[in-house]
Amino acid sequence: MRAAMLVVCVTALPVLASAALAGTAVAILQAATQVQEQTLTLLPKVIAVGVLAVAGGPFALGLCAALFHDAVAAIPALVAGGP
Repeated sequence: MRAAMLVVCVTALPVLASAALAGTAVAILQAATQVQEQTLTLLPKVIAVGVLAVAGGPFALGLCAALFHDAVAAIPALVAGGP
């Protein structure tokens, strides 16, 4: 369970951080220019998350595959009741 939570944190944190940074930058830009357009706030976040998902996708998939491999390898020990 600890390994699964670690994989979730490692894969989700960079994406969430990039969305937060993009949102903050757009909010500062909107406050400076007095332009309050809703589509302007969403598009940079979508682009930032998409670029990071494409760039970090193979790494995240590798982590998930390793976690799955470890979980499947642990099944015989769980069924047998051993540690």
